[in-house]
Amino acid sequence: MTTAARRARRPLPLLNVEQIASLKPELAEVIEYRKSGLSLNHIVGCPLDCGYCVRHLFDNFELKTPRRLMSDEAAVELLTGHRYFRPHRTPIQIFNRATDPMLPVVKPHTFRTLRLLDEQGLTNHVLIITRWRVDPEDCEVLNGFENIRLTVLVTHSGIDHPGIEPVDSAIAAASLQTLHQHAERYRTVLYWRPIVPGLNDSDEHIQRALELSRHADATVFTGLFFRKEIAAYYADHGLPMPYEDVARRKIMPEESEQRILDAFRRPDDGAEPYGPLFRKTSCGVAYAHKVADYNGHYGIRELCDICPAAQLGLCRDAWKAPSLEEATAAARALGATGDVEITERAIIVEGLNEPPRYYLQHGFGYQVHDRDKPHRYRRHGRAEIGWADNK
Repeated sequence: MTTAARRARRPLPLLNVEQIASLKPELAEVIEYRKSGLSLNHIVGCPLDCGYCVRHLFDNFELKTPRRLMSDEAAVELLTGHRYFRPHRTPIQIFNRATDPMLPVVKPHTFRTLRLLDEQGLTNHVLIITRWRVDPEDCEVLNGFENIRLTVLVTHSGIDHPGIEPVDSAIAAASLQTLHQHAERYRTVLYWRPIVPGLNDSDEHIQRALELSRHADATVFTGLFFRKEIAAYYADHGLPMPYEDVARRKIMPEESEQRILDAFRRPDDGAEPYGPLFRKTSCGVAYAHKVADYNGHYGIRELCDICPAAQLGLCRDAWKAPSLEEATAAARALGATGDVEITERAIIVEGLNEPPRYYLQHGFGYQVHDRDKPHRYRRHGRAEIGWADNK
């Protein structure tokens, strides 16, 4: 065994109390509820330096060397004991906020965490997102989990600006192909992101993504999460500003989306008109596993116009609005204020931030929206930048 391999097998050092106290509070909190599930992040630090990384939001970008906040066992116990965790139902994400799960020193912890979940007989969706190297030996490990519904999403941007994307996209492309070639029990998704006009949405970039999509069970495309912290990093490093304004939601301009759809459009065969290509992560994950979307996007019908007919059938059959009484009681128990409303698209609530809304959404399999932050037609959950229709 090489020295590098021996180092990779050693547990990462633990941060001490003082070091943890110096972290931004949100980063020290190892569990966060995100739209794609309860996110477990007990390892922080990443050397990949992607300019658009959400680590900017946690003042974590300068922490290059991965370190543990706690043991894998303690982290899994914290996750499965979390008040929002439902066995066999709550989707889970591992190491998607503060490091890459396939970095050599992180990978043993990724596999250990997955093993601890699998040994409990849990059948929850579990997502790991990487842009780093995956080899056939890794695939053998990933195929060894018997219970969890595992999906590996490979982030590929195709951006060749070294200040924005210092990681060669060829690494992700090779990992995607390796994962897809060796997949047995897990599923592989091409996570094509972030798409930025003028940077990686040329005809050549789109064609490359189309070619890579043939090495995945599904392709999910999305835009740039351009918050003020990321904009500040761009400005400080002289990087080309992609947009004049920042936004709370991801920016995916209408023109870029239409060019992608045009390129992915297949001849009319009535089954998979676009690839299969999806706008939302949970839609691609659900399709890959041949189950209904756990986020209930079927209610937002304009999202579904690119979905395969068989997947639409699965989502339609599983999609059912709760009664107003049931939804109101559940929302009130979590602290909702004001009237609860149920439409053909979503449950509308007031006074709940994202975690309890996602808890309701995953429990009901039906969209849950904040009345003060409406989701606009065709831009569901996206920023208004790049869209002419601002209704």
